[in-house]
Amino acid sequence: MNKEVRVFAPATVANVAVGFDILGFAIDGPGDEVVARLAEGSGVRITSISGDGGKLPLKAEKNTAGFAAIRLLEQLGKSGLGVELEIHKKMPFGSGLGSSAASAAAGVMAINALLDMPVPKMESLHCAVLGEQIADGAYHADNVAPSLLGGIIFIRANEGLDVHSLPIPDELCAAVVYPHVSILTKDARDVLSPTTTLPQCIQQTGNLGGLVVGLYESDYKLIGRSLQDVIIEPQRAQLIPGFSTVKSAALEAGALGCSISGAGPSVFALCKGREIAQTAGAAMQQAFLTQDIPCDLFVSPINKEGAKILA
Repeated sequence: MNKEVRVFAPATVANVAVGFDILGFAIDGPGDEVVARLAEGSGVRITSISGDGGKLPLKAEKNTAGFAAIRLLEQLGKSGLGVELEIHKKMPFGSGLGSSAASAAAGVMAINALLDMPVPKMESLHCAVLGEQIADGAYHADNVAPSLLGGIIFIRANEGLDVHSLPIPDELCAAVVYPHVSILTKDARDVLSPTTTLPQCIQQTGNLGGLVVGLYESDYKLIGRSLQDVIIEPQRAQLIPGFSTVKSAALEAGALGCSISGAGPSVFALCKGREIAQTAGAAMQQAFLTQDIPCDLFVSPINKEGAKILA
């Protein structure tokens, strides 16, 4: 058992165009850090949170990282252990990059690391998903699973956490642009129609299957043809200023495909090679800047490691 550990959990892109609530991948760069240390007494206490502007609760039971940590201690039969947590938010709220999921993933990773990793990451995933549920009220793993496990994750069913890692072609890179505009997840959900047409269902299913096959075969052209969201993106695009211009800029710069990250407002493009990803990202960024919208650009290969212990 360690006296103190520091862990990091990365930002994520959910949905990946054609996999609403069932696909996600992790990126390098932004993320959250959690420091966990043994303490006197029993239970989990959050001693400080930085980078949140005072918005997040210090009460562990109401905090995504804190609640995830509590549940993992319960699962391990260690509820009587005293643990203090420091949470360092190093990514923006409401960005569509899985901020609450990263905190939850870091929370379970910190407890697991503090106890010398008694369980594989996968066995702590349920607790991490419960942690994120505190923030959005939904039990889904499209952000939490890639943040914790790394890679590209396919979720056949959120109930029961039937999750699987997909292969990552060697040159696959992501460019992600976060425009400084606010989109509430509730609003992004409210714009969605509860019904789809049969042709939409057929086309989206074909694109999802094509993306999976493209990843397995490292077929970049098939990946590009498959990154076409005909259901969710057309409904949410209205929430992101100039989305069509941003998407066109990415495709003209050589991106395989471009769509909305999670509920938005971040926009991602998948590319073959870092050079094209950098060019496409810069083009997307410029498209937002032309509208006087400041934004941040992250260019990254797919993060294969997920949550990790920091030296």
